[in-house]
Amino acid sequence: KASEPLTYAAAGVSIDAGDAAVAAIKPLAASTARPGADVALGGFGALFDLKAAGYEDALLVAGADGVGTKLAVAKAARAHGSIGIDLVAMCVNDVLAQGAEPLFFLDYLATGALEVDVAAAVVSGVAEGCRRAGAALVGGETAEMPGLYREGDYDVAGFAVGAVARADVLPRLADVAD
Repeated sequence: KASEPLTYAAAGVSIDAGDAAVAAIKPLAASTARPGADVALGGFGALFDLKAAGYEDALLVAGADGVGTKLAVAKAARAHGSIGIDLVAMCVNDVLAQGAEPLFFLDYLATGALEVDVAAAVVSGVAEGCRRAGAALVGGETAEMPGLYREGDYDVAGFAVGAVARADVLPRLADVAD
């Protein structure tokens, strides 16, 4: 018996749903443009021009986070956009704590079966969070993994990168009095 060809569809992954999600996400990412960032999605990596953002001698600060059990609340309330805003806030807070200006953000959404409307709502919230933080949404990943997530389940993670002038890094522990 000849084996069936290996395809995304045979693995339960919908290329059409992925394409539809990207089409819904592109204008959301474009709405977060800022100096230094080209928010055109579709490449393998994103470039950020520190000089165009006004930095000469800067350090980059990176943070990654998720939203934990708040995800269950957002799913129960069908408030998927709010989880995107919260995701950005959790990550951006980590770079702000070191005195950095948030520059750009990447998101990750993993699901068993991609629901385009849910993914678009989550990324709409991510874009809103990015606009509030002044960070460009420069890319991300949507992973459709049938068998690893139950129907309707998904998880998100985010990654923020900021910059701070070398002389302005926080905390300044030497300045803290006992």
